[in-house]
Amino acid sequence: MNRLVAWVCTVLLLAACVPVPDTFEYNEYDITALQDLMRQGELSSAELTAYYLQRIESIDRAGPELNAIIEVNPQALDIATALDEERQVQGSRGPMHGIPVILKANIDTADQMSTTAGSLAMAGHRPSADAFLVERLRAEGAVILAKANLSEWANFRSTRSSSGWSSIGGQTSNPYGSGRNPCGSSSGSAVAVAAGLTSVAVGTETNGSIVCPSSVNGIVGIKPSLGLISRSGIIPIAHSQDTAGPMGRTVKDAAILLNAMVGRDPTDPLADKFPAAVPDFAKSLSKDALHGARIGVFRGHNGAGKDERVEQIVADTIATLEALGAVVVDPVVIDKEGMSDASRTVLYYEFKADLNAYLRNSAAPMKSLAEIIEFNEQHADTVMPFFGQERMLAAQAKGPLSDPEYRAALALSKQIAQTGIDKAIEVHDLDALIAPTRGPAWMTDNVSGDRSAGISSSSLAAISGYASVTVPAGDILGLPIGMSFIGGEFSDAKLIQFAYALEQAGYVRRPPTLR
Repeated sequence: MNRLVAWVCTVLLLAACVPVPDTFEYNEYDITALQDLMRQGELSSAELTAYYLQRIESIDRAGPELNAIIEVNPQALDIATALDEERQVQGSRGPMHGIPVILKANIDTADQMSTTAGSLAMAGHRPSADAFLVERLRAEGAVILAKANLSEWANFRSTRSSSGWSSIGGQTSNPYGSGRNPCGSSSGSAVAVAAGLTSVAVGTETNGSIVCPSSVNGIVGIKPSLGLISRSGIIPIAHSQDTAGPMGRTVKDAAILLNAMVGRDPTDPLADKFPAAVPDFAKSLSKDALHGARIGVFRGHNGAGKDERVEQIVADTIATLEALGAVVVDPVVIDKEGMSDASRTVLYYEFKADLNAYLRNSAAPMKSLAEIIEFNEQHADTVMPFFGQERMLAAQAKGPLSDPEYRAALALSKQIAQTGIDKAIEVHDLDALIAPTRGPAWMTDNVSGDRSAGISSSSLAAISGYASVTVPAGDILGLPIGMSFIGGEFSDAKLIQFAYALEQAGYVRRPPTLR
């Protein structure tokens, strides 16, 4: 227990007592290894929680100052200790028992932490109830460790924002390169996992906000099929695309977290879509899952062919897939014309309607999008020092969801995205598509906003509401590149299997060097 004493002294008294020995560095341990240690009595949840809290102090708030965490849960050690006592008396609840989890700061928790979406307009907002997915995590024995920084309002405030910046949390940094951007909007969640500040984390996605930060921070991200995870208790952008999802250093870790989050929530409008039978996503993961699978190479993603280094990683991935016994169909063409424009219209309408509904039914200090816009204008020096609120203004100008413009745009965007994926799978008899998730992390630029290489494949899965999984597949001068598996509706289990098989046989994730 000497290690625990040292960690608690460091975390709670904010004074270094005894350095933690290198032999007890758990930042790269997966959930299975951690559970084995806890089962054998060589590690406790309280020790693990204190260890991560110490890393947050020494790496996130000091040292390289990654700035991934907005606030830690002051009850985390008490929760972990109680779970240790329960393990001794009753045994383990399951794979997540005693495992620390970090949540994106747009997810409601009924505890001493705030839910702000990173906005000063929401400072001090403490919900009266946990989000449904948080209820599920607590029931599975997870330790809610902290709230992660994000792109403010999940990157739906400005057209020239810097991903990973919020008026409450400041700018999150990519641990793989000084000045490199972590991508948004689940930037803090991804950085926390990549830097070993937690075991796993939860992000949310409307269009790329799980898979992009996962890709550029060298971790696994799962964007589930819409309806698999409840959206209740999450500050929204758009109900037709929003979902939470797990982020981990390995496919299995992300799958274990997904298992703990999934559940039918009768208050979610998509409750009727919840599958009658949900598989154990972490069970029976096999290195042979790709043998005989038919994988199509989606070449029509944004920025396709722009970076020969990314294209080489695609070629290397194809070679690995074929070596694993997959049949690769290359290229697969999908017509996306008009999809993004229609989706953008949908997001403006739904952001106004959904955010207003969330605010009306919460204890938040703001009660409407109009009030938030006014707050931002009145506090522009602190809320908008680098970029404005053009997207909020565009959303506020939209009418109700009964408007013909909205209904037409929703029908068109879904039709293009869903038909595109469904038709490609049917015509080529495919099990999944692959495409590079994103290009390398770009430099953070508060003058011009995000200036990525333009490579992105997230829109099809995001707009369709179908599943996608990104897994580390290579790097460019040390900057990670992820590969996405994209499939049909509720193809999540199959995609996770494929990602696991590629992970086991392909590129090995390289942890960041933190100084």
